[in-house]
Amino acid sequence: MARLMNFGRGERPREPAPEHSMNPRAPEEPPYRPTVIDNAVYQDGKRVDNPGSLGDAFQCLKRLPGSLAWIGLYRPKDWELAKLAEEFELHPLAIEDAIVGSQRPKADRYGDMLFVVLRAARYLDDVEEVAFGELHVFVGANFVITVRHAEAPDLQSVRKRMESDPDLLRQGPQAVLYAILDAVVDGYAPVVAGLQKDIEEIEAQVFGGDPSVSRRVYELSGEVIEFQRATAPLVRMIDGFIAGAAKYGVNDELQSYLRDVADHAITVNERVASFRQMLQDILLVNSTLVTQAQNAEMAKMTQASIQQGEEVKKISAWAAILFAPTLVGTIYGMNFDFMPETHWVLGYPFAVVLMAAVCTILYTVFKRRDWL
Repeated sequence: MARLMNFGRGERPREPAPEHSMNPRAPEEPPYRPTVIDNAVYQDGKRVDNPGSLGDAFQCLKRLPGSLAWIGLYRPKDWELAKLAEEFELHPLAIEDAIVGSQRPKADRYGDMLFVVLRAARYLDDVEEVAFGELHVFVGANFVITVRHAEAPDLQSVRKRMESDPDLLRQGPQAVLYAILDAVVDGYAPVVAGLQKDIEEIEAQVFGGDPSVSRRVYELSGEVIEFQRATAPLVRMIDGFIAGAAKYGVNDELQSYLRDVADHAITVNERVASFRQMLQDILLVNSTLVTQAQNAEMAKMTQASIQQGEEVKKISAWAAILFAPTLVGTIYGMNFDFMPETHWVLGYPFAVVLMAAVCTILYTVFKRRDWL
């Protein structure tokens, strides 16, 4: 059961490093959990002690030659990390990175100590987002210290797996590091599946004409880019572990396990890269479909405008034709005595012929110009 361990030996650790003000972690305080999740000492692949404090764990290592301390911390305070560095002689630059947080995945070696930063990931199906968790691992000659800043990965299951396989745990800190790497990389599989499902849904939205799909593509592209940043450095990191296997006493069996993790990481990287390309292609296709829809709408509007213009021309032509007899009739309908045509015997026939002639001429002109 998780217990809160005693870090002190009577004195207060030093104040937090000033870099803590740069810490970009989530502003909301998580629910309280004990800082030390588990503190165990193993010998010959079996748990032999559960020290009550980090100092006790350090003393137990001195007392039991060939033993291994595996300490799991969850969101420790800065002064707790400082005390940890004092007990296990951790390099100050590694502690500084652990305090500041939001580090890129990397592996830094400081003498006999290895400092590894990993980015675990979980897919949240309800909000269709990828939640990332940062994990710091300090690997020494006879200890492994994990500093977890999120719920993922589940290191308790990793510990249970290792405790159920004493032969693997007997291989020391490198075996524990392998198990942690394996858990982090295996945790990427549900994320890949979730992103694949989202992309398939987006494809359906694109060809279904959903106008909100562009925003979803943009948001998912950000998730994929962040996921790629978490997974891309792993292959190079694991290859470095394999390359230095002989120097640090990693046996062939453990190297095979590391190569298997590297293969899984390569597969994840390839899938993530393909997701990024697919989203770019989907965005391009969506833009093309939107442009085509806009062009089709413009064509309809243009056709309607042309039809409307044709109708206007017909109406205007007939209005002009009908205006001619109206004009003649209006002129000769005025009640003036001194209008010679009104007293002319042929005045009426002349007016009718004139109106008919003007109408015929106008009809012929409009017909030739396709107004009628």
